[in-house]
Amino acid sequence: MDSRISSTSLRVRGYHLDGYGHVNNARYLEFMEEGRWAYFDERPDLFRRLQRGGLAFVAVNVNIDYCAAAVAGDDLELTCWVSELGTRSARMAQEIRRQGDDALVSRATITFVLLDVAANRAIPIEGELRDLLAPLVLVSHREA
Repeated sequence: MDSRISSTSLRVRGYHLDGYGHVNNARYLEFMEEGRWAYFDERPDLFRRLQRGGLAFVAVNVNIDYCAAAVAGDDLELTCWVSELGTRSARMAQEIRRQGDDALVSRATITFVLLDVAANRAIPIEGELRDLLAPLVLVSHREA
């Protein structure tokens, strides 16, 4: 797999399900957040740079498509990559696929800004942080 992509797995548990017996739509947001944390876990230099500067990436928009139901016992693979890097915001793309049949369960695009935590305001993505992010940009994971 392309080194710009993060992949993590999880098993669907009973507490993820809604009254219809499939994963509740809100849980997918939690699954995707887990995938983004895994992404940064795999890039400790990037995460340390954020912490050192009192900075944080903050989601400002989430677009999610639900493509197939996931049910208890399904093993899912979550993939995550930076798909676009602007000067004031960036986007991460994410997919959730069912292991075994590779069915696309859900996909999302998350727009985030760089937040100066102390000032509580968005700042440009520039300098060392931009230099760390730029080589990670991958337009489409399936093209990798």
